[in-house]
Amino acid sequence: MKEQILIVEDDADINNLLAKILRTEHFEPIQAFSGTEAKLLFTQNTPDLILLDLMLPGLSGEELLSELRGNFSSDVPVIILSAKIALTDKVSLLKMGADDYITKPFEPEEVIARIQAALRRTSTSKKLSCLNLELYPDSRKVTVQGIELSLTAHEYDLLYLFMKNPEKVYSREMLYDLVWHGGYYGENNTVNVHVSNLRKKLKEADPENEYIRTVYGIGFKLVLH
Repeated sequence: MKEQILIVEDDADINNLLAKILRTEHFEPIQAFSGTEAKLLFTQNTPDLILLDLMLPGLSGEELLSELRGNFSSDVPVIILSAKIALTDKVSLLKMGADDYITKPFEPEEVIARIQAALRRTSTSKKLSCLNLELYPDSRKVTVQGIELSLTAHEYDLLYLFMKNPEKVYSREMLYDLVWHGGYYGENNTVNVHVSNLRKKLKEADPENEYIRTVYGIGFKLVLH
C-alpha cells in the first residue's frame, strides 16, 4: 500500500503541486484546504505523514499541530511548510512537536527528501502490535506468535489499515476505496472475501484470539482486547 501524505494547504495551486509531486514519487496524497478539514480527514484515516501550512482558514496550523500532539496523542510525523522564516517561529514549532520545517518557496526534491527522511525515522521503523500479532511496515512482514504469516498484497493492506487505526470501524466502501483504489457500487463481494480469508489465516495461527470483528450493518474493525 502506498504511504498516505496529508497535505494541509489553503492555496489550491500549491496544494495541487504538492499532490502532483507526491504522486510522481509513488505516495498517495490526501488534500485538505483548511485546518478544520484536515482535522476531519485525520479522524477518518490516520495518514503516514502530514505536510502542514500555518496560515489556514478554520484551525491554524499551530492549533492543528497542538491538537494532534495533545488531544489526539498522535506521533504521526508533521513537516511544516511555511513562508515564515524567523528562527523563533521554527524553534517554537519544533518544540510543539513538528518533526521538520521547510521554508517556502521550496524545491520539490527537498520536500521529497525531507518526507523520506521523516518516514525513515518514524513510520517505517515502527512495529505495529496487537496481542500475538505483529506487523512490520518497512518489510511488509506479519508474524503471529513469532511465526511469519503468508498474506496476499491485499490481505496485508487490509491488516495494515486495521492495525494503524485500532478500534476504527471501516465500512466496506471505505476499505474498497483505500485498498483497491476504486469506486464501490455495493454489489462487489471483493472486500468480504479478502477479509474472510485474512480472518481465517489469523485464526489458524492464533485460535485463542479474535483480531477482526464484524460491526453489523457497518463494516469491520481490529479488536483491542
